[in-house]
Amino acid sequence: MDYVSALVPPVVMAVFFVGVVRVIVKTQGGAAKAKEDAAVDAALARAEVAPESPAASA
Repeated sequence: MDYVSALVPPVVMAVFFVGVVRVIVKTQGGAAKAKEDAAVDAALARAEVAPESPAASA
């Protein structure tokens, strides 16, 4: 029975990892993709336009 207790943690982690990957793949794209892309583009545009603070250049 030692082999069962030795195999359970890796099997549980593998199942959890597969679940995480499936969630990540399923949430890519979809109806909200354009909205998310627009939000990222707006944040990048604000970051490029923002003046550099004097403390950051010191």
